Amino acid sequence: MTHPPYPPLVLVHGLLDTPAVFDGLKNKLVHARQPLLIPHLPLRLGCTPIAEMAELLGSRIEAAFGQTEMIDILGFSIGGVIARTWIQLLDGHRRTRRFISVGSPQLGTITAHPWPRRLFRGIADLRWGSALLRQLNGDLSALQRIECHSFYSILDLAVLPGWLAVLPVGERTMLPVLTHPQLLRDSAAIRPLALELLRL
Repeated sequence: MTHPPYPPLVLVHGLLDTPAVFDGLKNKLVHARQPLLIPHLPLRLGCTPIAEMAELLGSRIEAAFGQTEMIDILGFSIGGVIARTWIQLLDGHRRTRRFISVGSPQLGTITAHPWPRRLFRGIADLRWGSALLRQLNGDLSALQRIECHSFYSILDLAVLPGWLAVLPVGERTMLPVLTHPQLLRDSAAIRPLALELLRL
């Protein structure tokens, strides 16, 4: 059986997650998306700055697929901002066909504000008006060159308010789930995510 000619797929996990967070989604894809890279990123409970994680993500992608092969990339929660940072600030857009953001605070979140920046630099990067988000949202030209799709829950309590968990460009789809973890656990969310990943 031959699979459709998809590029490699990269999945980027969230703050308290491991690559296992994508197991339900992988099962729904039924091995149709190969090769698949799900790197483990040492986020250290949000202590590591997002830009540093983006550099590590880029090195993992390059080690797996070389320097030029096109990829699709999906980022969950903080993983979506890490992927976006790689795309926009580290020239990842040059090799990205499609970027899917799932429950990622692309426009900031209230929940990041109580955490002290000197200890939790990665979480502080997700605050409204952080230097990183201002830089990302100040020049959207790299994002505008690729296909972008945001999936979010309006009731997401990890990203407050939930409607900020979207990219400033591309399509947006609200998923009918009530919590942040359900974005990758509930079949009502996994089904449309898999359909997007299986779209040519």
